[in-house]
Amino acid sequence: QVQLVESGGGLVQAGGSLRLSCSVSGSIFSINAMGWCRQAPGNQRELVAVMTSEGSTNYADSVKGRFTISSDNAKNTVYLQMNSLKPEDTAVYYCNASVRTPERLTTDYWGPGTQITVYS
Repeated sequence: QVQLVESGGGLVQAGGSLRLSCSVSGSIFSINAMGWCRQAPGNQRELVAVMTSEGSTNYADSVKGRFTISSDNAKNTVYLQMNSLKPEDTAVYYCNASVRTPERLTTDYWGPGTQITVYS
C-alpha cells in the first residue's frame, strides 16, 4: 500500500504565495517521479509540475516563472512553491507519484487533493 498526504492548501489573495507539500509513504522500492496536477470546476485535470528522480522538471506554461517544484528524496516528499498567484490558479491540486513497489511493479498514485482559492 502507498499513501500520499498533501498539505498547504488554502485561501490566498492574488499576488500571494503558498507552498504545498506531499509525502509519500508505504510499500516503496523507489519513486520514479513526483508532481502536481490541478483541476478547476468544469475543467479537465492538468499537469502543473513534475520532477523525476534524476531531478528533471517540467512545468505547465501557465505557471512557468511563478511555481517551483522541489523534493526531499530522503523524506519521499515533494513541494510546490507557488508565487504570484492568480485567480485562475484556483483549483483542487493533486499530488501524484510514480512508484516502483518492492514487487517491481510501477503504479501511479494520487493524493486526495487540496483546495487552493485565489481571490482578487
